Amino acid sequence: MKEIFNRRSIRKYQDRPVEKEKVEKLLRAAMQAPSAANQQPWEFIVVENKETLNKLSLMTPYSKPVAGSAVTIVLLANTDNFRVETSWQQDMGAAAENILLEATYLGLGAVWLGVATADSAIDFIKKSFDLPKNIKPFALVSIGYPEEQQNVTSNRFDAKKVHYEEFK
Repeated sequence: MKEIFNRRSIRKYQDRPVEKEKVEKLLRAAMQAPSAANQQPWEFIVVENKETLNKLSLMTPYSKPVAGSAVTIVLLANTDNFRVETSWQQDMGAAAENILLEATYLGLGAVWLGVATADSAIDFIKKSFDLPKNIKPFALVSIGYPEEQQNVTSNRFDAKKVHYEEFK
């Protein structure tokens, strides 16, 4: 549970590679996510090439952290695997969160950058990787060893947002 409470969006990274074993652990964590009807729609592109990272950082005004990351994982959904078409984003969100929590556990920093929320970002990723029609971009997660901000506990609990039996 410590990782849930310590996880923060880390946007600045040390100039230091992330070990291959840790990248594999991040991907294994992603694929352990719950999935509607066990459709497991996920596909991943692991990007470590600095030129490609720099290009991806231009996706939106918010994707700048990608340029400084050691690795960025592109989360994609394969529509060929859809059994519950309306649940793919929930499946992918669970996979993204698992990556973030595993990154925290491994002493890494990470930030989730939305793609599926903007047509321009979707088009950017489709063109950047020449994706086939059955592959839907969902998000980027940039990852590295934190430079400044660390994963530290922050209490976000707000009892006013909890309702019992009815909304009041």
